[in-house]
Amino acid sequence: MWHNLLLPKEKDRRNSLGHGDFLCRNYILNGLSDTLYNVYSSATTARALWQSLEKKYKTEDAGLKKFIVGKFLDFKMVDSKTVMNQVQEFQMILHDLHAEGMKLNESFQVAAMIEKLPPLWKDFKNYLKHKWKEMGLED
Repeated sequence: MWHNLLLPKEKDRRNSLGHGDFLCRNYILNGLSDTLYNVYSSATTARALWQSLEKKYKTEDAGLKKFIVGKFLDFKMVDSKTVMNQVQEFQMILHDLHAEGMKLNESFQVAAMIEKLPPLWKDFKNYLKHKWKEMGLED
């Protein structure tokens, strides 16, 4: 007897879940370009669609992180440009790292910026390295 009473509620729940999945799947598909829509429209559930998109595009996200880290490591200031413009360029790279979820300690950022000063700033660079007081990015 209790079995018969639970069936309508269970049926309503399944219908509700099915409708929610239908809506979610189509919202995701609607956000795709026409080319990607044709590729991913065969996914039968929102979960399957999401997982296949995540599998494809999360690896590209890792590639972006590696690219930004490469820019950070390769960045070196030169004497032919103003230091202020180069500092701003370096700060943009730091911002990109932060935006990708890679946070660097402020002391590390300061030390990296000092190391990246142009060659003609060698004496000032040595002075900054041997300073006793801890420096922040604002200094």
